[in-house]
Amino acid sequence: MSANPQAIRAKFWTPGVLVMAFFMAAGAVTVLARFIGGIGYVSNLSTARPWGIWIGIDVASGVALAAGGFTTAFLAHILGRHYYEPVIRPALLTAMLGYTFVVLGLMVDIGRSWAIWKPMVYWNPHSVLFEVAMCVMFYVNVLYIEFLPILVEQFKGRVKMPGPLAALNGVVENLLGLADRILPRIMWFFIISGVVLSCMHQSSLGSLMLIAPTKLHPLWYTPILPLLFLVSAVTVGYPMVVFETTLATASLKLDPEMKILSPLTRITVFLLGTYLALKTGDMVIRGTYVYLLDGTAQTNAFLVEMICGIIIPWIMLLSPAVRRSRRWLFIACALIVCGVLLNRINVFVVGYRPPVSENYYFPSISEMLITVGFISGLMFLYRFIVTYLPVLNRPGQEVSA
Repeated sequence: MSANPQAIRAKFWTPGVLVMAFFMAAGAVTVLARFIGGIGYVSNLSTARPWGIWIGIDVASGVALAAGGFTTAFLAHILGRHYYEPVIRPALLTAMLGYTFVVLGLMVDIGRSWAIWKPMVYWNPHSVLFEVAMCVMFYVNVLYIEFLPILVEQFKGRVKMPGPLAALNGVVENLLGLADRILPRIMWFFIISGVVLSCMHQSSLGSLMLIAPTKLHPLWYTPILPLLFLVSAVTVGYPMVVFETTLATASLKLDPEMKILSPLTRITVFLLGTYLALKTGDMVIRGTYVYLLDGTAQTNAFLVEMICGIIIPWIMLLSPAVRRSRRWLFIACALIVCGVLLNRINVFVVGYRPPVSENYYFPSISEMLITVGFISGLMFLYRFIVTYLPVLNRPGQEVSA
């Protein structure tokens, strides 16, 4: 099967888009208040609790859930499984937007937001946090470069600038033609770089918590935390592709792509089983299963993460009938996505208990507004881009290879 991406040209300003625009405006006002009044003005963060949902959701979860970009690129371009080409562009778009909002979330959270570019230039190889920052900043630029062919495809031969700018039409067309010739020859470098950078910072997010053995609950603190973060990110990559593809095709009334999504999730059965074995084996070897019946918020969150986010969807995906059903496949993949999302929140927020602060952290309304505003902005831009750029396949049409 080969991709036949086209701009959808559907009605853009729907009631759902208007709701997203409202939350974006509310989030933008709150972001403005944060930069005017400071972090303490809009958040419940403190010196003892320096991070909250901005790190747990906007950054850690955003990085994990954008893994569909590098996992599908690895599958189709490096392993040569071109059958999955129709879902590459949507996955790339989701990754590009996801990492863009990760960077924006960091800019809201850190003190000197104007210095966020510095890890790309000033290196501190002894810092795990440096590696995360450096890889994320480089990878977001790699994603923009990987997206350039879509822009070239859309605008090459169609540039018609109005009025006094018409003289630039030839210059822009020449630049687009040059990009069209050069990009295919060098794209292999950026695809490989994207996979390497992603694996580095996905695992390094787990390495970051290894320096906090007295602050992180034993159910999540483990020497193999970097491995668990990497495996969970790879595992959620394909379910995230199913999740966003199903939502997009259902919303825009397109072909559901089940001939691609069903075999894609066969890989997830193995990956999720591996992740489950690692989590369970680590818990047994370290003896942390003794905490499971404590009845605390942390242990209850861990049980929900394991049962609803790993065990149930894994059992569901073992069934060929579930993998062939659009509804049940979406439910299983949504559970996996929510399970990884909950894992990141558990590690960075729920399970994180600094000894110097026994006060319970709960995000302020402003923190939640900023997070909801970012998520709405991501969805708004996704809808805008697929409406006007060739990202999704032609409605109701599949082309045989």
